[in-house]
Amino acid sequence: MQGMSLTSLKKHKALIPLYVCVGIGCLGAGFYTLRLAVRNPDVQWNRSGQISNEEFREKQYKFYSPNVDYSKLESPAPKY
Repeated sequence: MQGMSLTSLKKHKALIPLYVCVGIGCLGAGFYTLRLAVRNPDVQWNRSGQISNEEFREKQYKFYSPNVDYSKLESPAPKY
């Protein structure tokens, strides 16, 4: 079977949307995995030995929570 290249995509233009959709899906999956690794309190990147979830007590780390009324939340921006 031939590998797909730019010259073969010129012959099969109907496959271009498929490649675009698969590419967007791969980028979305990579972004979500990175977000889970950085924002989730279950993941600890701290090697000091102290495990504390106190910094997440007031933070919203879930993407969406049905139990939270988002219209009443304060802005996370610092107040000066």
